[in-house]
Amino acid sequence: MQRSGRLMNDYSVWSVLRGGLTGQRHWKPAWRDPDPQPSYDAIIVGGGGHGLATAFYLAKLHGVKNVAVLEKGWIGGGNTGRNTTIVRSNYMLEGNAHFYEKSLQLWEQLSHELNYNVMFSQRGVLNLAHSDAQMDAYARRGNAMRLNGIDADLLTAEQVREIAPMCDFSDKARFPIHGGLFQPRGGTARHDAVAWGFARAADRLGVDVIQNCEVTGIDVEQGRVTGVQTTRGAIKTKKIGLAVAGHTTQLAEMAGLRLPIESHLLQAMVSEPLKPWIDTVVTFGAGHFYISQSDKGGLVFGGDLDGYNSFAQRGNLPMLEHVIQCGVALMPSLKRLRLLRHWGGVMDMTMDGSPIIGKTPIEGLYLNGGWCYGGFKATPGSGWVFAHTIAQDRPHALNEALSLSRFETGAVLDERGAGPTPGWH
Repeated sequence: MQRSGRLMNDYSVWSVLRGGLTGQRHWKPAWRDPDPQPSYDAIIVGGGGHGLATAFYLAKLHGVKNVAVLEKGWIGGGNTGRNTTIVRSNYMLEGNAHFYEKSLQLWEQLSHELNYNVMFSQRGVLNLAHSDAQMDAYARRGNAMRLNGIDADLLTAEQVREIAPMCDFSDKARFPIHGGLFQPRGGTARHDAVAWGFARAADRLGVDVIQNCEVTGIDVEQGRVTGVQTTRGAIKTKKIGLAVAGHTTQLAEMAGLRLPIESHLLQAMVSEPLKPWIDTVVTFGAGHFYISQSDKGGLVFGGDLDGYNSFAQRGNLPMLEHVIQCGVALMPSLKRLRLLRHWGGVMDMTMDGSPIIGKTPIEGLYLNGGWCYGGFKATPGSGWVFAHTIAQDRPHALNEALSLSRFETGAVLDERGAGPTPGWH
């Protein structure tokens, strides 16, 4: 079987026109469906956005093309396809801000780089403030963002009304709006397209994207990895990158690692389709609620974690009710809508609310996990620095602060200020 997909079509206006003239019969599969090889230079476990991005950047930037991405189900079937698609870089702490800003910069060129439309829409992200104290906190965050070269605008209540008139600005509002912090370069992207685009681009560089191949064991000899056991046989390798989101602890246990991570459920919902109603992303500062409108017209929104540990991709009705109550309190007209569907993702919550990207105590085993609420927006940036870490066997400057060892040294990145309690995140 040919390892490279270079003969596949480039996507362009001309290929679309050709398809219209030939009855759409010239299209080829977006990526191959190869069988596992006996060995690889590197194996990435997890066929979501982070794993596929890592494989793509390994092949493109570091010349490591003998790579396999192993996915137990189908590409993008995990958290990549189970989120609210928000992209932003409005972080305050140094260890997070530069990393997420690099990710946003990659988003801005991603469709061109992948030759695949990921539908990145820079419609802006608005964080609402409901008290003078929140306005002070947002002023501090906005100033920190600007000092780090990140766009941020502190808005008055009247300026917020111009951007989000559907919010409750009446005298009877349960949560009066005092203003907000706005990042104009933030926005949304199509989550499925991100996974498909990275899978196609990695395949074109020779990466084997292998679906329906569950890792059942990690082989470790004398303190270093030697391969993996899978449902499709044993595979040898000297480097393994774990990018499995909510199942990070399960995979790490196969190598004898115990991690400072808990898995919780996070629900997302979508309403029936509407005409254009909200053209930005709005987050609710007094509660935990966030909303945007998809290209199909549905309102996409979510809120807090479900209050128990689980590996199931489904949520419960009490949290669904809580999220909807927050939404209706903020935007009363939402109560007239019908909910179309809701789903759950498995969140890998670290003890400080920031991710882990780096080496582990086991030689050749690298970790990309602990994304809490925000893994989707970090997809290209995560793959970019994780590929560097695997190829060079050392972290990039952008993910040095995101190491696993910070929990040993105490140099944690408590971005929300909630303390080392994942239930509070």
